[in-house]
Amino acid sequence: MEQPKKITIVEKHGKPASDDELPDVCQVRESHEDYVGLVREDMYDIDTIYDLAELFKIFGDSTRLRIMSALLHHELCVCDISDALEMNQSAISHQLRVLRTAGLIKVRRCGKSAFYSLDDDHVKKIIELGFEHITEKD
Repeated sequence: MEQPKKITIVEKHGKPASDDELPDVCQVRESHEDYVGLVREDMYDIDTIYDLAELFKIFGDSTRLRIMSALLHHELCVCDISDALEMNQSAISHQLRVLRTAGLIKVRRCGKSAFYSLDDDHVKKIIELGFEHITEKD
């Protein structure tokens, strides 16, 4: 009796497997030392990676992103941000404190009012590139 042909991950129904069907591991363990060496030389150090991860955590909150998105257009006081986002001022104020501590926004005081704006062009670029990335067509 003839054994049935085994179907491997790289071949299914006589056709090569699609990328979605392949596991996220190498089929053959092979190291490319020249590439690995170059990557190790150019990688950021672990402390810098941790700092970047903390920055991205700040961007991971939808309320903070909504605030920064509003500040893309114009500096605003807490009342204006509250009205624009239809949220209460205490919730906005809390998130502004987080954003200011992270160095993503700055405050300008004018009498009894405080006006908030994005800290610099880098913050604007991060937000714009993020929106560009999620809205790009395939």
